[in-house]
Amino acid sequence: MLLSIQNLTVRYGADTVLSIHSPVEIAEGDRVGVIGSNGAGKSTLIKSILGLVPYQGMIKTGLKPEQMAVHMQFNEYTDSMPVKYIMEAILGTKISRDRKLQELISFFEFEDCLRKKYTKLSGGQKQRFTIILVMMQNAALTFYDEVTSGLDFETRQKLVEKLVEWYQGKDASFLMVSHYYEELDQLADKLLILDNGQVIDYGGREELFRRYCGRAVIITGNTERNMTLLSGFEKLASPAHLIALSCESEEKENRIVRLLLEHDINYKRSNNDIEMLYINAKARADKAGREAGGMPGSGGKENHAK
Repeated sequence: MLLSIQNLTVRYGADTVLSIHSPVEIAEGDRVGVIGSNGAGKSTLIKSILGLVPYQGMIKTGLKPEQMAVHMQFNEYTDSMPVKYIMEAILGTKISRDRKLQELISFFEFEDCLRKKYTKLSGGQKQRFTIILVMMQNAALTFYDEVTSGLDFETRQKLVEKLVEWYQGKDASFLMVSHYYEELDQLADKLLILDNGQVIDYGGREELFRRYCGRAVIITGNTERNMTLLSGFEKLASPAHLIALSCESEEKENRIVRLLLEHDINYKRSNNDIEMLYINAKARADKAGREAGGMPGSGGKENHAK
């Protein structure tokens, strides 16, 4: 086990901003995506693991500090010299003599940026610069905090494609905080779902999807016609513009699909949609909290998949 978190509590003054009761464990090869709304405790979790904020509880790891790497959401570097020299100074090596560094620069298509100053780099170039620094550490466990935040869609997609390609076939583990579900769709095989500083659930994506959404989900537009047509089926929680139906069995899925096709209605089928998983996990936790007489989101926590 690379990392184990137990009974972790982080407080800012009188406010508890993160509380983890059941163990959260990361093993070799795990690709963990952390999801939750703003203020859920995602970045606080990374800062706790790195010892950047005080906490109570236990964070156990057999890794040495140099075996962990981190890409924080905001990074700034001196603008007094080209980034080539910043890179060499931070890494303690020369690009001309370091084959691995040359390969990373080429892989992330950064050659033309080396002579620019940091403030002259675009948002995507700044992220690639920091990712190269992080990956040069060859860490057993890497933390990514909103690695594509502030980038336009095309730049985000290209960067994620590079990350997917880089990690293909490697045993390295990472924990990635992101509010872009499509990124975690491509990169994460486990999910840690946070809400208001509490853990809703943690486990493999497939198991969590079945737990909160069923075997598969059929998604279509939320129109009056579609709502009337599908009135006989129980609806999952979903964004306001969509209707989502859980398909617990193949027979039910076939009935829904036939009905939609007969009325020439477009639909999408999914058995791993992270956004739908998150929405329904949060809805179930909120419901459990209300039934327990507490605040929404205060119940149904720590139901960890094993």
